[in-house]
Amino acid sequence: MDTLKKFFSLIGSILSRTEEAFLCLLLFSMILLACAQIFLRIFYSSGIVWADPLLRYMVIWVGLFGAAVATKQSNHISIDIISHLVPEKFLVWLHGLINFFSACVCIILTYAAVIFVRDEAFYGGRGILDIPSWWLNLAYPIAFGIIGGRFLILACKDLGKIILQKSTIGRI
Repeated sequence: MDTLKKFFSLIGSILSRTEEAFLCLLLFSMILLACAQIFLRIFYSSGIVWADPLLRYMVIWVGLFGAAVATKQSNHISIDIISHLVPEKFLVWLHGLINFFSACVCIILTYAAVIFVRDEAFYGGRGILDIPSWWLNLAYPIAFGIIGGRFLILACKDLGKIILQKSTIGRI
């Protein structure tokens, strides 16, 4: 059991580092491309034709995958009014319910994004640099799937806390 836990921890660590490296590479590429575009416009009165549309897609990718990392670290944006009104003993239940609801919403968004990308593949054309437009939109289903999975993991952890809380109360 301990070996299995270490294995999954290692896999999680590798995936986490890969995700963060991908985000850093993407952000660095965005900055480099935007600076090159500015330089070319100022000093040569020209620019790279495909740079602005590519930067728009890169902003979407960085935003969505950044949201996935924020969800993993529980630093995602949340409107937190109710938790200040609910008694302390019900907070775990509230967090579990919110995380489960968020997972459901993200799963629905993943489904809608898959349909969108599928339709782009069937009916869409070519995007920038002759890349199929559906490739550029793959960020939506991938990111929403990751975010939904992470919210589901958070909901399961909250459920584990609830079960642990009940078992410790039963012993007293």
